Amino acid sequence: MLKVDLSGCGTALITPFSNGEVDYQAYERLVDRQVAACIDVLVPLGTTGETPCLEDDEKIRILQIAREHSAGRPVMVGGGTNSLKHTLRSMQLLAPYGVDAFLIVVPYYNKPTQEGQYQYFKAVAESTDKPIVLYNVPGRTGSNMNAETTLRLAEIPNITAIKEASGNRAQIEEILRNAPSDFQVLSGNDDDTLWMMEQGGAGIISVASNVAPELMVEFVGAIRGGYQENAHRINDLLTPLFRNCFVESNPIPAKAAMAAMGLIRNEFRLPLVPATQKTYDLMVQTVRDLGLLA
Repeated sequence: MLKVDLSGCGTALITPFSNGEVDYQAYERLVDRQVAACIDVLVPLGTTGETPCLEDDEKIRILQIAREHSAGRPVMVGGGTNSLKHTLRSMQLLAPYGVDAFLIVVPYYNKPTQEGQYQYFKAVAESTDKPIVLYNVPGRTGSNMNAETTLRLAEIPNITAIKEASGNRAQIEEILRNAPSDFQVLSGNDDDTLWMMEQGGAGIISVASNVAPELMVEFVGAIRGGYQENAHRINDLLTPLFRNCFVESNPIPAKAAMAAMGLIRNEFRLPLVPATQKTYDLMVQTVRDLGLLA
């Protein structure tokens, strides 16, 4: 297994649509924008990318673009479902197209026990020589993966990191204290980034960096460099963006902001729909306050 450094600021990339189809040209521009901002990791085909509504050929092309435009950055690819068979099929489909690591979510809807989660991720890890990043997001999945299960899984050689979006600070602190030294703990919530990295976390997989990649890179760089005064200043500046990106289901507010900035069309595939006018106006004001909109 090739070890991959997934630390720093990664972007959970949105998927742009135009007239019902994936807008690949816009996607290329978005990836190029991330690279120009010196983002550390590209994360296509996650929740933020509306992956459940993508066809297999679309997933492949999106991954190919991310790889081709990555300028050597790691590409961590969402591959999880709520079925082991379907997850393994997804991984087999995507693996030939430049995957550096797979981001695999705790199975959603079926609410597995802790032992079920352990056996599921063990089977996923045994199916590949690629690094596996666990993704714990109980607000989406309906199941929390507790610290004990995470730490058991961290002993499996190619389970190398976790994206922790539970918001449970006691749980995350236990993982940070007791995980192997080479196991990376990544924040899955933008507003937990400062706290988690100050406690020893390796970075963030960010929604907000779709909107403000340069600021997020500066923010994470300040934390990593020990420039705490600057880190806290940028955190305060970005807090409204962190908060407002979730006033409706992600990625609805982020896409509203990016549409207002002229980066994409404000388009979705059902069951998601564009932001309400109230949210759209809020995101316009948010990006204007950040100096991202004239």
